[in-house]
Amino acid sequence: MKRRKQPLKNLVFVFFLFFFVWMLLQILAPFALPRGSVSELSGIVGFSDNEYVIQHMSFPWNVIYSSGDRLCHQRADRSLFLNENEMPFCSRCTAIWFGLAVGLGFMVLYIIELNEKFLIALIAALIPIGIDGIGQFFELWESTNLIRIFTGLPAGVICGIAIGIILDELRTMRIFRSLNKFFFF
Repeated sequence: MKRRKQPLKNLVFVFFLFFFVWMLLQILAPFALPRGSVSELSGIVGFSDNEYVIQHMSFPWNVIYSSGDRLCHQRADRSLFLNENEMPFCSRCTAIWFGLAVGLGFMVLYIIELNEKFLIALIAALIPIGIDGIGQFFELWESTNLIRIFTGLPAGVICGIAIGIILDELRTMRIFRSLNKFFFF
């Protein structure tokens, strides 16, 4: 691991900004809506189950909640509430999104090589979320939101770092080197 020379002049920084703003909007969304107006968004991943609630929201909150509707189960018992409103994503997904921003933020400052140590860290960070998810799937236990946060956060951080490594590697490819004059990565 080495310190990045120009942290704000790379593609990793652009991705970090995107995930940071995305996470910030998720936190602000429950506060931007009337107190107690969003609850019980439970549904099925991959479907839009809550259009009747989301259609009355203004931009960008409708986009945030619509994304949560399609990408997350949004079960109220597995979600955090702010301003008495259910957050757009469940607690585990929220922790993963936050972790992605943190991992990319780390990669803005540092360069990490893809090596055996990183692969071990990757596997180690994904084991807790896998164990908890499998245990819940087979109804061996029901974890708490705190456990979901503590299993989602390391998974998100390590995936954010992995995205940063991939973006750094793309920079070295011939096709991307020719684009250097158009983009600052």
